[in-house]
Amino acid sequence: MFYKDERLALFIDGSNLYAAAKSLGFDIDYKLLRQEFVRRGKLLRAFYYTALLENDEYSPIRPLVDWLHYNGFNMRTKPAKEYTDSQGRRKVKGNMDIELTVDAMELADHVDHIVLFSGDGDFRPLVESLQRKGVRVSVVSTIRSQPPMIADELRRQADNFIELDELRDVIGRPPRDPMPDRQPIAAEQD
Repeated sequence: MFYKDERLALFIDGSNLYAAAKSLGFDIDYKLLRQEFVRRGKLLRAFYYTALLENDEYSPIRPLVDWLHYNGFNMRTKPAKEYTDSQGRRKVKGNMDIELTVDAMELADHVDHIVLFSGDGDFRPLVESLQRKGVRVSVVSTIRSQPPMIADELRRQADNFIELDELRDVIGRPPRDPMPDRQPIAAEQD
C-alpha cells in the first residue's frame, strides 16, 4: 500500500534485481520503474548499487550505470574483486550490502517508506531497524522463480512484499538477445 503524500526512497541491489528479473524472463526498464514510484508517492531518492569490473578495458554494465546517473538515480558503485576459487574457477565478488545499509539508515529520518529491491536475507536486520525508526519497508523480489529469489525471513520482516512478476507489465521489457559482453556483473554474495 502506497500513499500519495508519503516520502519514498528506492534502494536497488543491482545484481540481485537483475538476477530476479532474468529468472522471470524479462529485463527492467529503469525509466518506467522510476516513473511508477513517482506515481505512487513523493519520490525523494532512487539509489542503485552495483560493483564494476574496472580492470577490463570496458565494463559491460558501464552504459547502464551512466544512463541511470543521468536519469535521476543516485549511483553507488565500487570495484569488484576478482579471485580464483579452490576449483580454479574465476569468480567476481562485489557485495554492496554495507553501502546500501548505511545510506538507508542515514535517509531514514527523512522518508516515510523505503522500497528495497532485493531478496537478500542479509537485509532483514536493516528492515527491522528501519521499522523501529517508524519507516515502512516494502521489499520487491520474487517467489515465482525456482528457487525463490527472496529469503523467507526478509519477506516475513517486510511491511509489504511486492512480487516482481506482478510489476512485469509496468516496469518490464522483453529481454534483449543475450550478448555475453552486455550482461551486468552477477556478483557473488557473501
